[in-house]
Amino acid sequence: MSVSSHPLPATIAAPVEHELVIRKSRFLTSVAPVDSPEGADAVIAAVKKRYWDARHNCSAQMTGLHGERARSSDDGEPSGTAGIPMLEVLRRRELTDVVAVVTRYFGGIKLGAGGLVRAYSSAVSEALDLAALLDRRVLDQVRVTAPHADAGRFDHLLRDWTARTGAVLGETTYAGSAEFEVWAPAATVPVLQAEVAALSAGAVAAVGTGVQRVVDVPR
Repeated sequence: MSVSSHPLPATIAAPVEHELVIRKSRFLTSVAPVDSPEGADAVIAAVKKRYWDARHNCSAQMTGLHGERARSSDDGEPSGTAGIPMLEVLRRRELTDVVAVVTRYFGGIKLGAGGLVRAYSSAVSEALDLAALLDRRVLDQVRVTAPHADAGRFDHLLRDWTARTGAVLGETTYAGSAEFEVWAPAATVPVLQAEVAALSAGAVAAVGTGVQRVVDVPR
């Protein structure tokens, strides 16, 4: 797997809900992490079912590793006053694999086109301010194979090292020896190799496999 070295958009860790009231209109925002356009559509359908009596359930979604798939809906609001402004908030926040639905209960006072744009944008922005973000990083797989007698020392080293470097400790398997899996930023792999070699006086090596994957890391 080869992934662009450019920073990837982030995503959110869990669904968030928020309410904003503007001139008696209620704007109920639901934002949720998704892994596909179909997943986003399912979230939108669930919100529409939940708020079946609302006048509008406007939506915006960004999906794909680089946020390459984008969709939005004004759901009856004047064209360009809801879905696109919501989508722009997701773009400005550099997010992907996320869907936002803003349900509006009309309060009897018209907001005008500019007021609607500000309202829908603010509704999504305020909801995202409450969300826990996950940064997406491209990490390289490294394997460390050590004798069982030394497994504890290497487990301690790797846990400490990953905590310091933004790496992630993967699976550990025990067969004829202890095999540790580490997912690390490419620039840090030589440092890991040096620390493993120092701990074992050169008897154990940290070996890069050439495999990469995208890992979500809490911000």
